[in-house]
Amino acid sequence: MAVKIKLKRLGKIRSPHYRIVVADSRTRRDGRAIEEIGLYHPVQNPSRIEVNAERVAYWLSVGAQPTEPVLAILKKTGDWQKFKGEPAPAPLLQPQEKAARPSFEALGGDDEGKGEAITPKKKAEKKDEAAAESESTEA
Repeated sequence: MAVKIKLKRLGKIRSPHYRIVVADSRTRRDGRAIEEIGLYHPVQNPSRIEVNAERVAYWLSVGAQPTEPVLAILKKTGDWQKFKGEPAPAPLLQPQEKAARPSFEALGGDDEGKGEAITPKKKAEKKDEAAAESESTEA
């Protein structure tokens, strides 16, 4: 029985995420898996990759063949180089924490009110003028 390390797709139509699974090569893409050994979320910025290195090393040692996308992921994490005995790649980027937006007070904002609006509303003036005209014509 040929065993493959492949991606199992999950998620909505435009927000995919994958699980890295060990499965029989004859099973379908999202079919039954022998074991789940990692996660891959390509939509997040930067991409989220989590791989159980011990289980990957075990499955590679017993002859499981990774698919091309999984091979690329294993090369990024360094598990493939460790298996082949090659030097490790540069470390992956870790997500940087977003700096909190400065508060209004920190920007030098003051709490003093500006007061009422300077320009009066146009419609209110017309009604007052129309009422004044109707009073003058009645009187």
